[in-house]
Amino acid sequence: MNLKAARVSTGDVFEQTTISFENIPRQSPLFLDFSKDEVCCDSFYPEKKTPIAEFSAKVLSEYQVDRNELCDALSEINRSLGAGEKTLENIKLLVDKDCGAIVTGQQAGLFSGAAYTIYKALSAVKLAEELKLQNIKAVPVFWIAEEDHDFDEVKSTYTLDKKGKLYKAENTPSDLIKNSPVGLIKLDQTIEKTLEDLFENLPHTEFTGEIKQLLFETYQTGETFSTAFAKLVSKLFAAYGLIIVTPMNARLKKLCAPIFVEAIEKAEQIVGGLLDRNEKLPKENYPLQVFVEKDSFPLFFQNENGERQSLRRNLENGKVKVYKSKTEFEIAELIETARRAPQKLSPNALMRSVVQDYLFPTFTYFGGAAEIAYFAQNSVIYEVLNRPVTPIRHRASMTIVEPKNERTLRKYDLKLADLFDGKDAVQSKIVEHFLNQETAQVFAKVESNIEAELNLLSANLTENEPTLAANLENRKKKILWHLGALRNKYHRAELLKNEVVENRLENLFTALLPHHALQERTLNAVTFLNLYGTNFIEWIYQAIDSEERKHQILHL
Repeated sequence: MNLKAARVSTGDVFEQTTISFENIPRQSPLFLDFSKDEVCCDSFYPEKKTPIAEFSAKVLSEYQVDRNELCDALSEINRSLGAGEKTLENIKLLVDKDCGAIVTGQQAGLFSGAAYTIYKALSAVKLAEELKLQNIKAVPVFWIAEEDHDFDEVKSTYTLDKKGKLYKAENTPSDLIKNSPVGLIKLDQTIEKTLEDLFENLPHTEFTGEIKQLLFETYQTGETFSTAFAKLVSKLFAAYGLIIVTPMNARLKKLCAPIFVEAIEKAEQIVGGLLDRNEKLPKENYPLQVFVEKDSFPLFFQNENGERQSLRRNLENGKVKVYKSKTEFEIAELIETARRAPQKLSPNALMRSVVQDYLFPTFTYFGGAAEIAYFAQNSVIYEVLNRPVTPIRHRASMTIVEPKNERTLRKYDLKLADLFDGKDAVQSKIVEHFLNQETAQVFAKVESNIEAELNLLSANLTENEPTLAANLENRKKKILWHLGALRNKYHRAELLKNEVVENRLENLFTALLPHHALQERTLNAVTFLNLYGTNFIEWIYQAIDSEERKHQILHL
């Protein structure tokens, strides 16, 4: 585990440690090989090792979108969100033909969603600033996936409450239309109760009033899930120049029309390439992120009711049909729709990044492990549409350790990696090394003696009664299992007698490994904004290392 220090603008220095993703459970083989720069996955990421200076020249030379029209739309969007002056300056910079974009994005999660959303945005900001120092003009761009229609993924979020337990905040408007893009789902008066309940459960700090005002100003009745999210992110990053993109904007849709048309015309080639790629990935022992079928289509259709509907190719007559519907379109009809009413169309999961990188001169994209897997599949779409294959980088990945949890880790000689073994294993270590070493030694001695005596008996039976020796081996496993179960019950009993230790351990797992996964995937950044104010954003910004390939642990 590496150790370094992170200096923030206040002059404080925080200890940082890192842990390899190989030592974190449930990481996909593809992501691990990608992180280690393994040659075996290079073919799926053709521009991965191309220096940005070299790739950027290619992107800029092939970029076709009208920059003035793009930046006028971005200015309009970001002004409506209350963007800071640095963001507006960056939009003006993007007009220049030698300026590119460092892009990232995320769904419009409630109150900004899980903390990794913040880490993504800051990853893009940090790299853009570093490139400017290298005389490579780039601006950070955040694409809000407001066309997604999986409302269950954005309607709730988690924070830590006053007792250190997980608190789930959730909001579902009363007039929700099923399968509607989240960019069309409006907040109603219930959002005020959701906010009040959130702050009733959060611990009260010197920053609570500021953060409460921030959320009440952005999450108001009449805002959509997307505009509320956008206004919050815009305010949080006002000083960092982050450009917000809301892709349902009519002017942006119009600019995307040519790539929609080309995707419709080459849909069969796109699907053929994806099917071929989906055969190659499993041969390298890499799982598929998105299942593709022969009748798949790269775009969705939005009907008059606002529902986002999947499109499928009718392999018998060459038309395109709305999934689970009798509605069908001729290819020519869809092309005409793309040209005249592109707002009725939206890209699917694999096509989205291609549209995004058509609209922007993208030098690189910051994503998570799942998005890295997407790019292993959809790089063929870039190739079919004659687009530069955008290199993807893994976003900053962090666990925040608050002082109280840091004290628990130090007291019991624990590291984050130890928690991956599970609570029972950690409980055992604490009981045996810190609470009652004498009884732990007795258990170990008894187990050792029993095993030695059973081995002696087994050797004798093997010589005299071989059939009974095999029977003994099975019984030996059961005897040792029961002894182990008794030891675990003893550990739990000891912890129950030490309520303070039990509470510390419970809070430790809840804060650092909620839902048995990395903290960043569950806890909302509001948890830390409430404790430390908006300084937290600057701390993370300073801690990010654009070349870091490991998971960072920031000890506050």
